[in-house]
Amino acid sequence: MSNLYGEFNQKIDYVFKVVLIGDSAVGKSQLLARYARNEFSLDSKATIGVEFQTRTLVIDHKTVKAQIWDTAGQERYRAVTSAYYRGAVGAMLVYDMTKRQSFDHVAKWLDELRSHADKNIVIMLVGNKSDLSTLRTVPIEDAKDFAQSESLFFMETSALEATNVESAFLTILTEIYRVVSKKTLTANDDMDSGGKSALLKGTKIVVPGKEGSSEGKKATCCS
Repeated sequence: MSNLYGEFNQKIDYVFKVVLIGDSAVGKSQLLARYARNEFSLDSKATIGVEFQTRTLVIDHKTVKAQIWDTAGQERYRAVTSAYYRGAVGAMLVYDMTKRQSFDHVAKWLDELRSHADKNIVIMLVGNKSDLSTLRTVPIEDAKDFAQSESLFFMETSALEATNVESAFLTILTEIYRVVSKKTLTANDDMDSGGKSALLKGTKIVVPGKEGSSEGKKATCCS
């Protein structure tokens, strides 16, 4: 009981909202279940509306609470859009590597994300169901090229086999932390008229999604 009580009183330094987007049946809910609860359900039903899970982790000695939102990919539930994206600092854009159509729709999802979300949002392209490699219809080169052209992080995952799921979420959350902590440093610096502030002025925050960003384009990662 004392452990549970201690967890409730744990000091949270940051809360990061991350949204999962992409076509229906690409495995968004399974990725979330695998990451948040280490579960996978073979008879998973389509998500209706919105649900979210949380997981707390430590990044650079800071306690981060990840609040991960999952919504239905079907068109008829798209009315949730603006509220769903509000406050999100990260997004996972998921496609099914065995369904070419889900990858072809990625550009549309990315346009919607960028029109509703903060311009500094960290985005990762995720090719799910890598366990079904014999059924692949999306070459990894196509996904890598798209990710690089749009300055996205990229990883292939398998929610079924738990392949790269931890790595994908840790990568996006660590990058969000890097961006947010630099923003905090810059904001504090602007308020400080002391001697050190002059040295830190003009610190650039480079995030994925900015055109011409060399850091943003270190996006690709092998599966």
